[in-house]
Amino acid sequence: MQSSDMAPAPDRLLIPLLSLGNFVIGMGAFVIVGVLEPLGADMQRSAASAGQLLTVYSIAYAILSPLLVALSGRVGRRRVLASAFVLFALAAVLSAVATNFAMLNIGRVLAAAGAGLFTPVAAAVAAALYPEAQRARVLASVFFGLTLSQVLGVPVGSWIAYSFGWRWAFWLVLALTLPLIWLTWRRVPAGLRFQPVSLTDLGHVLSQGRVMLAVMFTGSFLGSIYVLYTYVAPLLSGTMGYGRDGITAILLVFGLGAVGGNILGGFLADKLGWKITLTALCLCQMSVMPLFSLLPVSDIALVAIAFFWALSGWAFMAGQQMRLINFAGAQAPVVLAVNAAAIYIGAAIGSAIGGLVIAGFGIAATGFAAGCCACLALLHLWFSVRYPPRPQHSP
Repeated sequence: MQSSDMAPAPDRLLIPLLSLGNFVIGMGAFVIVGVLEPLGADMQRSAASAGQLLTVYSIAYAILSPLLVALSGRVGRRRVLASAFVLFALAAVLSAVATNFAMLNIGRVLAAAGAGLFTPVAAAVAAALYPEAQRARVLASVFFGLTLSQVLGVPVGSWIAYSFGWRWAFWLVLALTLPLIWLTWRRVPAGLRFQPVSLTDLGHVLSQGRVMLAVMFTGSFLGSIYVLYTYVAPLLSGTMGYGRDGITAILLVFGLGAVGGNILGGFLADKLGWKITLTALCLCQMSVMPLFSLLPVSDIALVAIAFFWALSGWAFMAGQQMRLINFAGAQAPVVLAVNAAAIYIGAAIGSAIGGLVIAGFGIAATGFAAGCCACLALLHLWFSVRYPPRPQHSP
């Protein structure tokens, strides 16, 4: 992907800005996890019903992100990124003032559209403005904001929701988003355009069954996690008796584990290879998630369980991306974009399954159900390894 004009020297604040943007995007996307209980109580919805807001967001992201990125390919990148934040800000306002569940769902769709535009385009901008020798480090810095949102954004949103009401969590997202519209317009170079990914390129990747089989392991692995993660706040409230502080603390522990998992995953994939790494991580998830169905346990034990769950859960991405890049060849950018959409497909399916489990067996059963889904993810991995996708080449 190359700029049509000579790329200007990158602003030294551009990468921190893009990372901050991903932090706000991640917080706005997953704050639902932390506010589920007070939101459900206010809207007179069960945890299973309220949790479907994450399902709606995830499905919308998975559908809209590849389409919007392809359709906006000829628009200047600065305009696209600023427009993404405008959509995200409108979504936060609509969610904060929502008087019914339909308005909340519309807000989630708008948020998914903004996030689905910003994150992949931000990565493309960062990759294009820096030389290849610096590209991996720069991309890691850009995506660090998404990981950091798990550490700080979701717990802070949860604390605010339990302290002042769930609507204030969305007002906070709006307050963080508005300055980013102006900063993006000031810091992203004007006139920055790239060779666009077309709908034809996207369709070509989607039509390759073996490629999609490998890509969708991202969905099956993360889907097993979201069977439990979507409903962890009401689960902790009902089994451990936790309120605002306890739930916020466990979400913080989970976020720290996610950061550690990102680091550990790269190390394991380099040392052991993606096949052994991904198999081991599936086995870890199969072992740890059913423990949440055995709550209550001691606070110390719960902290250890939550940390190891996040550590092994978020360590998979490096190995999975290494796997996809190895066989994707020239189509790697398109395949990785579809892989990003698979994250949200997994979250949507996982939260939907969790809702069904709660309706049929109660919230305590989500841990066992998540462990069973991790078994299916392992079978998916083994099947996709047995029938690996062949390297793809540009037509």
